[in-house]
Amino acid sequence: MSWRTVVISRRCKLDLSMNYIEIRGMETQRVHLSEINTLIIGTTAVSLTSALLCELMHRKVKVVFCDEKRNPQSELVPYYGSNDCSVSIKKQIAWSEYNKLSVWTAILKEKLNMQKTLLSYMGEKEKADKINAYIAEITLGDKSNREAHAAKLYFAALFGDGFNRGHLTPTNAALDYGYTLLLSAFNKEIVSSGCITQIGIFHDNIYNPFNLSSDLMEPFRPLVDEVVLGLDSNNFAKEEKYALLDLFSQKVEIAGQHQHISNAIRLYTKSVLKALNEGDLTQISFYKPIRKEKLLFKLAKKEASLSDTEQEA
Repeated sequence: MSWRTVVISRRCKLDLSMNYIEIRGMETQRVHLSEINTLIIGTTAVSLTSALLCELMHRKVKVVFCDEKRNPQSELVPYYGSNDCSVSIKKQIAWSEYNKLSVWTAILKEKLNMQKTLLSYMGEKEKADKINAYIAEITLGDKSNREAHAAKLYFAALFGDGFNRGHLTPTNAALDYGYTLLLSAFNKEIVSSGCITQIGIFHDNIYNPFNLSSDLMEPFRPLVDEVVLGLDSNNFAKEEKYALLDLFSQKVEIAGQHQHISNAIRLYTKSVLKALNEGDLTQISFYKPIRKEKLLFKLAKKEASLSDTEQEA
């Protein structure tokens, strides 16, 4: 089972050699293709062979290309993700509006539940309880827009009352980077399941080629938020990007097992598609975070800062 995320950050040439990806730079390195879940080309100073790209697509390895600023810009998606993709796409087109709304409402409730869980972990009990109340108020399709009310409360609790997702800040850059990686992971699993990413269950933007991925990824966003919470809020560079990439090697609980997040995304995606095809919400497998007893990095730093102040006083 593939599990490794390989990031290419320096000038080199990538080639296929006996089921290995061969990385020729200052020195030559090799990684077996069976280990690779995602390949990120993090610099424009890389050349690679078409033979390698074809084999990566054959093995359903996600390939993400970054721009000159080393931010994700595009990805490689195979035309055919499974042998029965035509059947899967026909089923996807035939999903009933009621099934789509029911599944979307379940996904939305779970997203807010994960936001509530993170706030509880931070010790923000009052705000977590408020989001819990929003969850109880969500109706089919969330016509009262409880999600937006929860988001305003949630982001203010994480990053401060003045935080705005529309501002150009290192924190927003980190969130966007993490969400883009998350979106890419869902694109891979949706295509591998034989469906297409353009037809969503709630998102329906004609300029968004990843509507379904945008739907399914919602409950996983708080995992990115938690990583960003622990980063330096004044900087977004190489170390911060690696911290977000490392997220996919972390584990969560899903379907009674501990799985890497990349594998959990696959299991969850398959379960949602099954629920849509069968009209049965009980088919959906949501994840549960696995957290150690230690506090989040940023919270620990704040406590250390308070302790230093008390000693000086």
